[in-house]
Amino acid sequence: MTHRPSVTDDGHDSPFLTPAEVAVLLRVSPETVSKWAKQGRLDGVRTPGGRWRFRREVIAAFLAQQ
Repeated sequence: MTHRPSVTDDGHDSPFLTPAEVAVLLRVSPETVSKWAKQGRLDGVRTPGGRWRFRREVIAAFLAQQ
C-alpha cells in the first residue's frame, strides 16, 4: 500500500496550495489542476500575477468526495 500525501502533512503552514502541490495529492498533472480550475471543477483563486492557488480545505473536501 502506498502512502497518499495528506493536505495537512506537507510541512507548510500556508493556507494555499500551488497547482503542483494539488497535482501530487490528486495524482494528476499540474496542467490538469489548472484546467479543472478554469472549468470550475476545482475552486481556486488567481494571484495578481495570474497563477492559481487553492485553499487547503477546498482540496481536502474535494479529496473526501472522491
